[in-house]
Amino acid sequence: MTIKVLVTVKRTIDYNFKVRPLADGSGVDIGNAKMSMNPFCEIAVEEAVRLKEKGGVDEIIVVSVGAKESQEQIRAALALGADRGILIETDTPLEPLALAKCLKVVAENEQPQLIISGKQSIDGDNNQTGQMLAALLGWPQGTFASELLLLDDCIDVTREVDSGLQTLRLKLPALITTDLRLNVPRYAALPNIMKAKRKPLQIIPIVDMGVDVSPRTQCIKVELPKQRQSGVKVSSVQELVEKLKAEAKVIL
Repeated sequence: MTIKVLVTVKRTIDYNFKVRPLADGSGVDIGNAKMSMNPFCEIAVEEAVRLKEKGGVDEIIVVSVGAKESQEQIRAALALGADRGILIETDTPLEPLALAKCLKVVAENEQPQLIISGKQSIDGDNNQTGQMLAALLGWPQGTFASELLLLDDCIDVTREVDSGLQTLRLKLPALITTDLRLNVPRYAALPNIMKAKRKPLQIIPIVDMGVDVSPRTQCIKVELPKQRQSGVKVSSVQELVEKLKAEAKVIL
């Protein structure tokens, strides 16, 4: 049985770039920021490609929701081995529920047997979209996946939990969110980067999705955390206890 896989990707500020708030505190300054594919999304793309290389996947579709510049991240995924891309174009950042609603429409149109998403994006760090999408579709879900085994009509998901590892068997169609230890993403070869430019990429204005994407939260202010004071060395346990009592006031 060969299946179709839908992989979600997001354009985010590169994890090596130092983030700064805007002068008025209304948001994050992305004017000169380096942008790249969300690292957890890279892992999702890599896992889909590996499943295809093993012969269990027939087609990989990459979908992103964002500004027109998100085509760069879709093309990057196509260069890694995905077959075609879909961009739901919007200049307004969306909350997880709105993202899930848009992705639900794509899933209903494409009818994939498996959706693979990064467990979270490094900008919002919400860790919500995958779970919401699975709930909207009524699909079983395996979150924080560290290992996948695709079978005939189901998939075994080993996931990281507080007590160690847990393995679930999910009947397809299903949704998976990826954790860091699932794989190490590859680098795209130059010939594949050139081929990716010719692969199909469909652009859909968000107004055509027919879903309510209005925000349900309000950003009041964005600011850098206060600088932590440097620590001090103590010469004995007794001195530590005295400082915790007198200075930190955490011991009565």
